[in-house]
Amino acid sequence: MHLADPVSDALASLGRTRHFVNRSTTAERVADVVREEVTEGRLRPGARLPEQGLCTALGVSRNTVREALSQLVAERVLVREPNRGVFVAVPGPADVRDVYRARKLIEPAAVRHGEAFTPTGVAMVRSAVNEGLAAAAVGEWGGVATANQHFHKALVALSGSPRLEQQMALLLAEMRLVFHRMPEVRSFHEPYLGRNDRICAMLEAGERETAAAEVAEYLDAAQAQLLAAYAQL
Repeated sequence: MHLADPVSDALASLGRTRHFVNRSTTAERVADVVREEVTEGRLRPGARLPEQGLCTALGVSRNTVREALSQLVAERVLVREPNRGVFVAVPGPADVRDVYRARKLIEPAAVRHGEAFTPTGVAMVRSAVNEGLAAAAVGEWGGVATANQHFHKALVALSGSPRLEQQMALLLAEMRLVFHRMPEVRSFHEPYLGRNDRICAMLEAGERETAAAEVAEYLDAAQAQLLAAYAQL
C-alpha cells in the first residue's frame, strides 16, 4: 500500500517510540502515542490510518491497534467510515465551540486555583513561550503552533491534577486539527506569541488572578477568530 507522505512520516515517528511500546502494552498506551502524533501536527485532518502500518510501527497486535483506534474514535480525534477505514477527524464549527467551552472552564481555573503553581511549574510555561519565540525567529510557523500547544498544556499542568492534564491532552489533539483548517498558520499564531509572553510574565510575578482573566479573554478571542475563518471556508 502506498502511503501519503504525512502519514508515512507519522508512522516513522511512531516507530521511533517503539522502545516505549511492546506487545504487553495496553491499548491506552497505543492511543496515547497516536494522539500525540495528532497533537504535534504530524497526523493531519482527513489522513487515513492503516491498521497494518500501525501494527508494524508499534510492534503490537492488530487487536490492540483496533482497540486503541476505537478509543480515539470515541474521543472524536478519529472517525470510522464503513467500508473505508479510520481517518483523522475533520472538525467543524460545532466542535470549535465545544472544545473552547471546555477550555474556558479548565485553563483559567488551573491558573487561578492550581495546586502546582510552583517555580518549576511556571518555568515550564516560560519554556513553552521561549520555544515559540525561537521557532518564530527562524520562520518555523508549524513549530510555533506546536509550542503554543505546549504553552496551554503547561498552563493546565499548574492545576496539579493528572485527570485535568489527561482531559487537556484530548482537547489539544482536537485543537491541532482545528488549527490545520486555518488558511495561514503565521497570521493566526504570531499575535499569540506576545500574549503568551505576557501571561507568563504575570505568572512569574505571582499575579494569578490577572493571568487567569487574560487567559479567559485570550480564549474568547481565539474562538471568535477561528469561527470567523470557518465561516469563510
